[in-house]
Amino acid sequence: MKSLIIGIIILAAAAFAVLPPDRLGFGLGWGEDVLAFLRGGVPVIAVLIGLIAAFIGIADMKDRAEARKEARKPEESAEKEQA
Repeated sequence: MKSLIIGIIILAAAAFAVLPPDRLGFGLGWGEDVLAFLRGGVPVIAVLIGLIAAFIGIADMKDRAEARKEARKPEESAEKEQA
């Protein structure tokens, strides 16, 4: 319950900070600053997510190759026993 109340208070404070004081008569007017931060931060986050996705893809390909090798081992040992 505490975390819900704290979350609502933080959301209200963030909304208050973004509101333009000249139009509504209250607020801090940080809307332009928030947009500038998002414009700068979104590409950086996108690059980080892309790198993580690439690393996951590489690890997945390695796991599949290893699984194929493991699947071939019983076949090879069975062929050797028959010979």
